Amino acid sequence: MDIRIIVAAHKPYKMPKGDIYLPLHVGAQGKDSIGFTPDNTGDNISEKNPNYCELTGLYWAWKNLDAQFIGLAHYRRHFSNGRLCRDKWKRVISKAELEKKLTEYPVLLPTPRNYWIETSYTQYAHAHHAKDLDLTREILAEKYPDYLPAFDKVMGLTIGHRFNMFIMKKSYFDRWCEWLFDVLFTLEERLDISGYSQNDARVFGFVAERLLDVWLITSRVKYKDIPYVFMEKQNWLKKGGGFVKRKLGANKK
Repeated sequence: MDIRIIVAAHKPYKMPKGDIYLPLHVGAQGKDSIGFTPDNTGDNISEKNPNYCELTGLYWAWKNLDAQFIGLAHYRRHFSNGRLCRDKWKRVISKAELEKKLTEYPVLLPTPRNYWIETSYTQYAHAHHAKDLDLTREILAEKYPDYLPAFDKVMGLTIGHRFNMFIMKKSYFDRWCEWLFDVLFTLEERLDISGYSQNDARVFGFVAERLLDVWLITSRVKYKDIPYVFMEKQNWLKKGGGFVKRKLGANKK
């Protein structure tokens, strides 16, 4: 199988072994080289990285990369083979392990995140700005009304796929990107983010995370969830404290 997984990075970092992995410098426009393929070549939106995050890499892959299967991972977060071992790099999935799964499923996704006491909508509203999703819904109603039932369903769930990570058969990948970027570019034209914090200004990357399940449900795509591994230590106390602050509205701008 011809598999290419772009690994979005903004700084030098250790990368998985194997020719399926393509380290990609996202937001490379105007930046010094970090030794990885830059996302400001060919047809690209590299300059939008502060607002689109890893999606500038996704757009670059869509317009400039050709393979049977295309995926996206992060320099600190990779798809895993599920092994339990101390060396996290041995947990990163290999081509041979991927091929077995891709013979059965055209799409692979990271294990979904469960917010337990929050829906996708309320979690987003507490962490960012509810109007981002409200305006997205208006755009779907206008341009893609068939997606509204799935959007409303996904917004009401406490569980969902995150990180904009996936591995897709090229035909699905093209359909996903065409739909996603049409929605996001329309949202960018209509949404005023001039008063947003630096984090909230990453809005289009955040919204895209919530739209993946909407597209999957509406397109009736067969997929499989597989584990992922975070390459650094997680500060769960800090993450938990941040969640409580957002829940109470302490972080709202």
